[in-house]
Amino acid sequence: MKKIKGFLRKIKKAFFNSIGKIGDFYNVKISPIISKVGHLLTNNFIIRIKHTEIIFFNKFRTKNTRKKRQTFYGFMFISIWLIGFLVFTLYPMIHSFYLSFTNSYFNMNTGISSTPAGFQNYLNIFRNQVLLPKYTQYFIKTFTTVPIIIIFAIIISILINQPVKGKGIWRTIFFLPVIIISGPVINELVAQGATTLPSFKNNSVINFLLINSGEWIANPIQSILETLLLVLWYAGVPVLVFLAGLQKIDKSIYEASAIDGASPWDNFWKITLPSIKPFIVVNIIYIVVTMSLFNEPDGILFYAREHMIKGSQESTFYYGHGFSAAMSWLYFFLMVIIIGIYVGLLTIRRRDDK
Repeated sequence: MKKIKGFLRKIKKAFFNSIGKIGDFYNVKISPIISKVGHLLTNNFIIRIKHTEIIFFNKFRTKNTRKKRQTFYGFMFISIWLIGFLVFTLYPMIHSFYLSFTNSYFNMNTGISSTPAGFQNYLNIFRNQVLLPKYTQYFIKTFTTVPIIIIFAIIISILINQPVKGKGIWRTIFFLPVIIISGPVINELVAQGATTLPSFKNNSVINFLLINSGEWIANPIQSILETLLLVLWYAGVPVLVFLAGLQKIDKSIYEASAIDGASPWDNFWKITLPSIKPFIVVNIIYIVVTMSLFNEPDGILFYAREHMIKGSQESTFYYGHGFSAAMSWLYFFLMVIIIGIYVGLLTIRRRDDK
């Protein structure tokens, strides 16, 4: 035992010595470099930041308030993303928007050849008897699914936020589907029918409702019921976001409401829900984007990819890059409309509350 304790002491001493050496190396070598870089970023020919003012190009001066400093540091933190977006994303987006107004085809010898087409690609989408129902089904399915996921995520986050043992385990359980759905595993699960609930197909009440309603209502409802497990899997990240919001609410507010005789139901509508409204907006954007990026075997993204890859001037069915770009932009516009409707409803309600 003495030898083991001595060995452990040596390991502990070596570990702390290495930590000390790393700290000394950082203070001597790394910290001066970081200081010089910081000084260079805040004192150059473009911008000079002083304690009381900010100078641009040595001519334009503005007061350096606390709010402006916070704004500047915020832009500094996201500057890497902004540069990446401007360099790698903005030009492809503009180019694809241009291609959506052209008849563009790829040729191995000449590359992409384009001819102006105006709004012809968009009109062809509305005339297509296969693609137009796909857009309608996507819109209705996504629009009706978002509230289901939001409500489910709020309920689960409130339950996990209660003083119970094993919170970390439950968070992991609800977040595991996010890891699975982000890889090729989910495609295999969908292909094998592991994300469906067969009991819904055998339910007489649901079958009666589906039979006696129109196709534009029955098809989205049936699609949601058949992939209900997959829909609930999208709630992993929203649960964590709502949980973070719930943990920021001051507990003294609930104690004051309990003294006034408020019930848990009153606390939810008067305290909890108003406090997590900003997180609802964030989760709505996340859910719509995530659901839209899921490439279903017979979805809009699948058809857009087929037209882009197989499109050629000799093809009579696949209409090339221009048609594919128009499909993608129309898909994007529907995403923006869905997000705008829900965010608008929340914003209007918030203004009424004020």
